[in-house]
Amino acid sequence: MSDVLTPYLTLGAILFCIGLYGALAKKNAVVVLLSIELMLNGVNLNLIAFSKMGVNPSLTGQIFSLFNITVAAAEAAVGIALLIALYRNKGTADVTEMDSMKH
Repeated sequence: MSDVLTPYLTLGAILFCIGLYGALAKKNAVVVLLSIELMLNGVNLNLIAFSKMGVNPSLTGQIFSLFNITVAAAEAAVGIALLIALYRNKGTADVTEMDSMKH
């Protein structure tokens, strides 16, 4: 692995870990959605770094990163719509209160 690639991979891993912590430890649903977006951005950074400076540089990683950004935008739109609907019904954004499918 080249020395140029290491900082990008380290930053991607740090972003992913911060997002993973936020998605697993926080109770606010908006923070959980933002944490998932942070995880996806960490993955995108690694994909672009490998596509640009990897062993076989190609556009595949960058194209897959664009696809990932599209999926993340759709995920955010659906997630925010669900949160608004749940907030209107329950009056809270706490993920521990969102258990209406259990009963």
